[in-house]
Amino acid sequence: MKVLVTGGAGFIGSHVVDLLLKKGYNVSIVDDLSTGRVENLNTKAKFFNLDICDKKLRNVFKKEKFDFVVHHAAHINVRNSVKNPMFDANSNILGSINLLECCRDFKIRKIVYASTGGAIYGEPEYLPADEKHPVKPLCPYGISKHVVEHYLELYQKLYGINFVALRYANVYGPRQDPLGEAGVVAIFTGKYLKNEIPTIFGDGKQTRDFVYVRDVAESNLLSLEKNISGIFNIGTGIETSVNDLSKKLEKITKSKVKAKHGSAVPGEVRRIALDIKLAKKVLGWRPKIKLDAGMKETVEWTRKNQ
Repeated sequence: MKVLVTGGAGFIGSHVVDLLLKKGYNVSIVDDLSTGRVENLNTKAKFFNLDICDKKLRNVFKKEKFDFVVHHAAHINVRNSVKNPMFDANSNILGSINLLECCRDFKIRKIVYASTGGAIYGEPEYLPADEKHPVKPLCPYGISKHVVEHYLELYQKLYGINFVALRYANVYGPRQDPLGEAGVVAIFTGKYLKNEIPTIFGDGKQTRDFVYVRDVAESNLLSLEKNISGIFNIGTGIETSVNDLSKKLEKITKSKVKAKHGSAVPGEVRRIALDIKLAKKVLGWRPKIKLDAGMKETVEWTRKNQ
């Protein structure tokens, strides 16, 4: 089976590529390397240096004749989306429509889409938030990711393209881009290893649901292989405060510095944790890596590669 992974040089996408290749899939990557890294590229995959907004994307589809698409290419920075919503919408919405049109014209069987659970629900009315929770994003990034979910539902109804949308919690792990939604782990790890003082925005009592990247890659594989469509939360259901996260990383890295506090950032939720019962029931997926173990692996990877 032939699979296209957009954003396959990025943090999460590259782990998905590695897993698909390990499972015997024929994998191609489309990535413009604006945030993805050459060193993340798996040499066993074909690589096309291309923006998903580019009309030349059709040529890749025509040449390769894919069966499936796993869509991770996106503008992923919450704070930048607040500053520049037009850029965010162009990349995340228009780029995705360009991709979907290719899927439509070249008869793709299914698309797996990386959505967000950390930014889509807004300030939760209840925790953990399930897929039926009202969608009330606090930032353009959350809006743009949600809009594409509607397009996926429409393309399924109109053109028969099956889809799975995975609403990620805050993904962390080796290769993490510090600009990403859960960049706090990468940023703090790098700072502590250099004995530089990291900044906690606000009082640090804000909570996040941290899920390990290899567990997330597994959810993509299951979404591809199972005969299902729909939207699923991918997380742990566990809240961890930024203060607690910082203390854990300080201890693991044996750093000699302490974090400082700065001003709170607009557009970011106060608390979030995702209900993953549906993913467990329908996908057969559950997180396997605990936070402490995942952070130790992340620190060791960063120590070797920083």
